[in-house]
Amino acid sequence: MFVENLKQAIEDEYRAYYFYKSMLQLTNDPYWQSFIKHALEDEKSHYEMFQQLYYMMTGSFVQNPKKPVPAYNLKDAAKRSIVDELDAVDTYKEMLLTIPIQQAYNPLFIAMQDELEHAIRFSTMYNAL
Repeated sequence: MFVENLKQAIEDEYRAYYFYKSMLQLTNDPYWQSFIKHALEDEKSHYEMFQQLYYMMTGSFVQNPKKPVPAYNLKDAAKRSIVDELDAVDTYKEMLLTIPIQQAYNPLFIAMQDELEHAIRFSTMYNAL
């Protein structure tokens, strides 16, 4: 179960990275760009940490995750991002309770905390737009 959840998390982090990359193109506001860039960089880091963990546990990497449909409206994208980030927090919390190896703890804890931060940033953005 943990490995399947980890695979899904890798795919979700990959999609989030590319979604935020498209979202970045929807604003010229440096304030909002900084929020989006911060999340984008964190998602890339989560993807890399989770791929490394997956390799440690299975001897292979998750291949060819699918890219998401790009963002077309900043407010709608911020709203979707809030939901996705909070869903990720719940997933990582559940995964933390079932970690099979100690090396899984730090990447999951870091990602869980980052996703909470992203939800706050995107909530701020959504409410201001």
